[in-house]
Amino acid sequence: MLMPKRTKHRKMFKGRMTGLAYRGSTVAFGQYGLQALEPAWISSRQIEAARRAITNYLKRGGKVWIRIFPDKPVTQKPAETRMGSGKGNPEYWVAVVKPGRVMFEVAGVSRESAEEALRRAAMKMPMDCRFVERFIAGADAEAIQEELMHQYEHYIDPGVIEAEAEAAAAAEAAVEGKAAESGEVPAEGDVAQEGEG
Repeated sequence: MLMPKRTKHRKMFKGRMTGLAYRGSTVAFGQYGLQALEPAWISSRQIEAARRAITNYLKRGGKVWIRIFPDKPVTQKPAETRMGSGKGNPEYWVAVVKPGRVMFEVAGVSRESAEEALRRAAMKMPMDCRFVERFIAGADAEAIQEELMHQYEHYIDPGVIEAEAEAAAAAEAAVEGKAAESGEVPAEGDVAQEGEG
């Protein structure tokens, strides 16, 4: 999960989420994006769940950008604690998202695939979101869109490669375990026969 390596201060004020996001409100890297429509704190767990939802749907194709980072610590006091005695301890990290912020971007896949993948990611988010598309103006607009598509069409996310390697290792271990079990059963029988004799 995402979190800062180090921070200047351990604890932070709560802050306010008024206003709109002016920076980070356009699709800058990919072809399609997921834009927030409401203000919210998004935890690192929610970001990771959304990332997994996107990569699991797209499988081995397309590139995903995460445009938000959880850099704000949220503190909590233990249950059944009386008032006072200072601020609680940091429990998790959140990203402060304002309306208009583009949170995830995708490139190298068809519009239908991107829309479905980002819809699944939106289900993990604590606020309303919408699907947005990057529009490139000018005479070379189509050429630029095609170049973006081809550039990331065969891109494989490292997380997908790791997941496939883990699954292959687990399957191999299961096969070896079955082989070992089938080899051990006659040996036990032989031992029993020797004891009887």
